[in-house]
Amino acid sequence: MIQISALPAFTDNYIWLLQDHATQRCAVVDPGDATPVQAWLDAHPGWVLSDILITHHHHDHVGGVQALKNATHATVYGPASENIPARDVALQDNDQLSVLGWDFDVYAVPGHTLGHIAYYHHGLLFCGDTLFAAGCGRLFEGTPGQMHQSLSRLASLPEDTLVYCTHEYTLSNLKFAAAVEPGNPDIAARLEKVGQQRNAGVMTLPSTLALEKLTNPFLRTTETSVKQKADERNGQRNETPSEVFAALRAWKDKF
Repeated sequence: MIQISALPAFTDNYIWLLQDHATQRCAVVDPGDATPVQAWLDAHPGWVLSDILITHHHHDHVGGVQALKNATHATVYGPASENIPARDVALQDNDQLSVLGWDFDVYAVPGHTLGHIAYYHHGLLFCGDTLFAAGCGRLFEGTPGQMHQSLSRLASLPEDTLVYCTHEYTLSNLKFAAAVEPGNPDIAARLEKVGQQRNAGVMTLPSTLALEKLTNPFLRTTETSVKQKADERNGQRNETPSEVFAALRAWKDKF
């Protein structure tokens, strides 16, 4: 079995650490800072960093790649269409790779950035800044239509899939979700639980796709209550789920 844990970085980033105890090899996802990874390796002699998986080019996801590559000679995987430091393997939509003996499928999920990719292994999703717990990433490069399609694609994965995104944004995202659907009991319950977790300094990830479908407004654009609130917010009839998404994202950007 591979163990997955989080190495906190910056103020709210998580670098995901995958450990194969049988071989004492490990991999990391989106090391924006080399220091937490190197500190872990120093504290666990005998372990070898063999693989680095990158979802997109933003500095808080790639800032530590070159230093880790220099120190460990790990294989660096990343999106083919983005500038990823020290990348060895350029990945495109529907590519496959094997890391620590696990097979991963690559999904192109443009929106946050144009070349953003996600890594899926049965029951596990490493989705960078595309899908967040109760939210989604800002549209720095892509269109609302692209992001809505990307989220819909991820939402079609099995409901028990664990969602490993890379930021601790859950509490603020749920406050927005509660504004979108004030009558949603699942959002209210999750908001109370996450508030307690954060007060105790406990991380709120991973999530599950089942929970996201109940509480994430960006995955609920076909719900009547969500559409009505989006219509109310931008003063027009949003005819398609993609238009509802665009209205929600514009609202969240100013929330």
